[in-house]
Amino acid sequence: MRNPLNSRIVDIEPSGIRKFFDIVSEMTDAISLGVGEPDFDTPWRVRDEAIYSLEQGRTFYTSNAGLKELKVEIAKYLVRRFELEYDPYEEMLITVGGSEAIDIALRAMLEPGDEVLIPQPSFVCYVPCTIMANGTPVTIDLKEENDFRLTAKELEEHITDKTKVIILPFPNNPTGAVLEKEELEAIAKVVIDHDLFVLSDEIYSELTYLDKHVSIASIPGMRERTVLINGFSKSHAMTGWRLGYACAPKIIIEQMLKIHQYAIMCAPTTSQYAAVTAIRDCDREVSDMREEYNDRRRYLMHRFKEMGVKCFEPFGAFYMFPSIKEFGMTSDEFATRLLKTKKVAVVPGTAFGACGEGFLRISYAYSLSNLKEALDRIEEFINELRAEQSGS
Repeated sequence: MRNPLNSRIVDIEPSGIRKFFDIVSEMTDAISLGVGEPDFDTPWRVRDEAIYSLEQGRTFYTSNAGLKELKVEIAKYLVRRFELEYDPYEEMLITVGGSEAIDIALRAMLEPGDEVLIPQPSFVCYVPCTIMANGTPVTIDLKEENDFRLTAKELEEHITDKTKVIILPFPNNPTGAVLEKEELEAIAKVVIDHDLFVLSDEIYSELTYLDKHVSIASIPGMRERTVLINGFSKSHAMTGWRLGYACAPKIIIEQMLKIHQYAIMCAPTTSQYAAVTAIRDCDREVSDMREEYNDRRRYLMHRFKEMGVKCFEPFGAFYMFPSIKEFGMTSDEFATRLLKTKKVAVVPGTAFGACGEGFLRISYAYSLSNLKEALDRIEEFINELRAEQSGS
């Protein structure tokens, strides 16, 4: 029988994040610090609006591009929070999570063989989505000594005559790294000089702890070269609502909309009505969640310092990326042994690119009590490893 499968899809590796959670689900008393999902409930007023929309029978399709009221509120939000102006009718598309926006942006922009620069460690979908869009992924290994920030020099070194798009994944998953305005300005100069485009994944833009997030789209000359991706999952604790959005020049949005029309039709209607309330009325709730995450962030930094574990200080998202190189084990080996002996699940750094070897991703999107228990177990595990290695 003829092979029914697409070889490009067969060759794509499954997500490296899920392996450990399948094991955790079968274990009692296990603690997972692996999932990048807020532990907060969606704000009540958002849930209440969703209930009301169902009671009113709003179970119809919305416009393909999204609910008008929601796009208008997103446009106001972007001005209010990040000084970005987008036409809600021609430069915005509501998607099924930020992941759909990433996928269809690449499919709309890439010709076969176009190269996409992808800084790593970074979110697991960028390379597969590039491949599925017939592009060629080219990874840029970010360095620990630079706090895993992309530099203009590193970008310049990887550009070829086939380069078309750079993905900018900041604030970063898994490292928590952020880029300051001056760094973005230097990157923007390289992008403009080489006539490139940027896909800026800003899903963690509300979760920064030092300064307010700056979008590269706000840098002069970059708005017309940027597809800005954002959503409600992380900022408003709305992961299961599956709602994101893309903002870009009209010429790009029009082509993204075609793909969205044929593949999706429209984002979930109930989620869109709820999101109007989320983005219009919930700045206070977002701020409260950010402060709670910041407390957890500081707690983890304190504990790792006490343990003598090397970990640069992250200023975005809700992840730590500590180094475990001193133990002479691969990230996968360390995470597997930690899970089996102490029942704590973390994600090997290699799930986010080969340059993540020697690191772990630890999420602090969990209650402080769970974090304390998990860190106690990790400390016990590390002390045992050091005792083994010293021969005592």
